[in-house]
Amino acid sequence: MDIQVPLTKGLLADKYSKYAGKANTLGGGPIVSFPIKINDVPKDAASLALTVLDWDAVPVSGFPWIHWIAANISPDITEIPEDNSQKLKIPMIQGRNSTAGGLVGNTDPVTAWHYNGPNPPDKVHNYHLSVFALDTKLPLKDGFWLNELQDAMRGHILATAEFVIPSKP
Repeated sequence: MDIQVPLTKGLLADKYSKYAGKANTLGGGPIVSFPIKINDVPKDAASLALTVLDWDAVPVSGFPWIHWIAANISPDITEIPEDNSQKLKIPMIQGRNSTAGGLVGNTDPVTAWHYNGPNPPDKVHNYHLSVFALDTKLPLKDGFWLNELQDAMRGHILATAEFVIPSKP
């Protein structure tokens, strides 16, 4: 399996990150998700799931920052379009990002249960997009947590692809 995200001069385009214009933000944060091309999904896959994690956030926050998690995506798609997190052209269920945790306390499902774009405070951060091909649909509902996704995927992962997305501070 292979995944790709378009980069501009080797970085995530501004419209998906902290430099997004007012039309692409909500509550001061970027909410327009980037497009993802997906190729060579295993033929026996029943669904796809994705995570976007910032491991470079560990020295800043003490844990990897969750920017987007989603599941039960059709294995037949070849692209998740731009802004799918908010506009759901491709159906998926979405989990909570790190703004929903106790540190920030965001309770608004529009921003806490969708894509929360990069906002690196200190240096270029590398955002790890992982897409998982699964042999089943997962028994999750919108608003699930990352640990629930990981538990549900255990024993069902057929293939994994990763794409590292650098974003400027």
